[in-house]
Amino acid sequence: MDKEKNNLETAFLDDLDRHQGILHKISYVYSGNSHEKEDLYQEIILQLWRSYPSFRGGSTFSTWMYRVALNTAITLTRKPRLFVHTEKIPDSSYDIEHSMNRSEDVQVMYKAVAHLDKVEKAIILLWLEDKSYEEIADTVGISVKNVSVRLVRIKAKLAGWIKKYQK
Repeated sequence: MDKEKNNLETAFLDDLDRHQGILHKISYVYSGNSHEKEDLYQEIILQLWRSYPSFRGGSTFSTWMYRVALNTAITLTRKPRLFVHTEKIPDSSYDIEHSMNRSEDVQVMYKAVAHLDKVEKAIILLWLEDKSYEEIADTVGISVKNVSVRLVRIKAKLAGWIKKYQK
């Protein structure tokens, strides 16, 4: 039993390590400051661990991870008291530009993404990860046609916000 548990933990940690960038992106996009990001990151890992024994490989690990992480982020950010935006929390401990080594263009893009609703954020994050429309539809729970339509609208919204930020 202990050996089986150790194998499960090792496999989980290996998978998590290979795809942790996904968690950082989702946590960053769905949170308002470094404290929220860290809380969300930890909650996603907890939900992934709880769900890991039921992962059967019907999809790639990264697709499954996106599904669990996005569902967790969307669910947690629906709870108004969990993430209360306030200026009182100092945010100097986490420098997104430095820690994620982002170019100015990418920083502007992430600022624009912050204006999207929760489902739009999920769709654009998956699209930016080069997921197919089928994978995006499966992960988000919408039709492939709806993914196509929403991406056109999302890109138009992002273009507007990016234009404003680049002035």
